[in-house]
Amino acid sequence: MQKQQLRIALFTGLYSPFLTGVSVAVHQRVRWLLQQGHEVLLVHPEINDKYPKKVSDRPMPGLDELKSFPTFYSYIFPTEPLIFYKSLPQPLNYRHWSDNKLLKQFQPDIIVVEEAAQMRGVYSAFLQGYGRPVGVEYAKKTHTPIISVFHTDIVAYIKYYLGDTFFNLLRPIIPLIVRQFSESYDLNLFSSKEQLAKYQNLQCQRSEYLPYQGINCEKFHPQNIVYNPIPDDNRPTLLFVGRVTAEKNVTQLIDAFPIIATKIPDVHLVIVGSGPLDAEIRRRAAKFGSGITIWGESHGTELLGWFARADVFVNPSVTENFCTTTNEALASGTPVVAVTAPSTSEQVFPGQNGFLAEPNNPRDFAHKVIAILENPELKVAMSEQARPSILQYDWSACMEKFEARLYEVVQTSQPRKPTVVG
Repeated sequence: MQKQQLRIALFTGLYSPFLTGVSVAVHQRVRWLLQQGHEVLLVHPEINDKYPKKVSDRPMPGLDELKSFPTFYSYIFPTEPLIFYKSLPQPLNYRHWSDNKLLKQFQPDIIVVEEAAQMRGVYSAFLQGYGRPVGVEYAKKTHTPIISVFHTDIVAYIKYYLGDTFFNLLRPIIPLIVRQFSESYDLNLFSSKEQLAKYQNLQCQRSEYLPYQGINCEKFHPQNIVYNPIPDDNRPTLLFVGRVTAEKNVTQLIDAFPIIATKIPDVHLVIVGSGPLDAEIRRRAAKFGSGITIWGESHGTELLGWFARADVFVNPSVTENFCTTTNEALASGTPVVAVTAPSTSEQVFPGQNGFLAEPNNPRDFAHKVIAILENPELKVAMSEQARPSILQYDWSACMEKFEARLYEVVQTSQPRKPTVVG
């Protein structure tokens, strides 16, 4: 039986060449939907000369790959760099571009807003954001179903960037903000059961768990060891891949390193990525000499090699929802030590494919890493179980669930009325 083709309008505040887990996920999601024959309008941020040149020069898959599909359409909306993070965008106010106009032209069956809070500007307290829920005005006038897809623990991010004192002042009104924000959409999807529970406690409305977020298990594979970036270096390697930002807690790795090194003298920590804390991380790492390598960004087969070559993947972030890099490491056959955070307990099974450590406890984190490196048999067993433990999150399996949910939402929505949208 041939599947019904859907017309899907997908809004995102992050896309290539802006390097985040959201950007990668959006690209994979759109490509998969196009491969199934759906029509997709992708509305995404522009890259302009206000951003660092290294951003525009990133070799990330993007529009060129999608343009080969005859059912693909796109619109690039104007942006400004984030005030405190010049490598990421915020959309300009809706006075600069019209979501209503785009949707009226495309006439979607369903609207998907990825990372809706970022699109609206919640991350910057509405200073730079779009200013209103994207797509909602059109959806209400035309009775078109609209859903939002949560990637980020917004509340945790706000706490990191505003600090405990200011956050505590905001705490009483956070449930009100979350309720108001989530009520704008017919459905709010979470890929983590723990994050869903957290936000339901914060009065998130119309929310449900759906394992919509995946990784490319065919691409990330133990066989990628053939791309080993450091073939002549036999030291046990700890790998971090991600943005070097406050919420990723990368400084905790520097704190844990000397504790690990007392037990594993030749241990090598490699930090792959870039971000606002680059200078601080390089300064703090310098005193450990060749023990810590700040590699910078990595792409293509080199990055695949890093994941497969590492002995332990380390993730100290307490704000993860579905951490793409953690799961890519597991798919590559690499055990993981991560702190307990939303989603990590759903992907990291202590004693099987890695360990979970106490949040913001470098000593406990270090001891978990040491436990793996000091026990070769345990490390081998964890490596063998790493890949099988994550196969359920292959993109195809996750997107089939996502597609099925789209069909359900479209079929149960009210018939659209022929309303003219101004």
